[in-house]
Amino acid sequence: MQESLTIGQLAARSGVAPSALRYYERLGLIHAERTGGNQRRYARSELRRVAFVRISQQVGISLEEIREALDSLPASRTPTAADWARLSTAWRARLDEKIRLLSKLRDDLDSCIGCGCLSLQRCTLYNPEDKLSGEGPGARLMLPNGDPD
Repeated sequence: MQESLTIGQLAARSGVAPSALRYYERLGLIHAERTGGNQRRYARSELRRVAFVRISQQVGISLEEIREALDSLPASRTPTAADWARLSTAWRARLDEKIRLLSKLRDDLDSCIGCGCLSLQRCTLYNPEDKLSGEGPGARLMLPNGDPD
């Protein structure tokens, strides 16, 4: 494998601990070749996959969903811009909804912090006597359709 990285080099370049890289490999998120001495060697293109895993996790996408997305990329070659664009399109609506929800939370918290919880009748987080419990779990007033995910 030409231009390969050891696990230590991949960890240093990606900012991800070697233990996490081994875990990502067990899950099939990244791939390594093995040397005759059974040491891992990673193609430089695995740096892009590790970065994708990290940022996807930070926006709340599960490792299973990340694996499914990465599995849709070609295994025989480094993904192209078109490959990544196709993957991005599949997640766009979900990410837009997360952005909307985060903006709503930010704005509602701004008003909540500003009011000091003195006006509970107007508070978007207040659910007196748990009246919404019959609609299911989660933050029913904040999440779309009360979805706890």
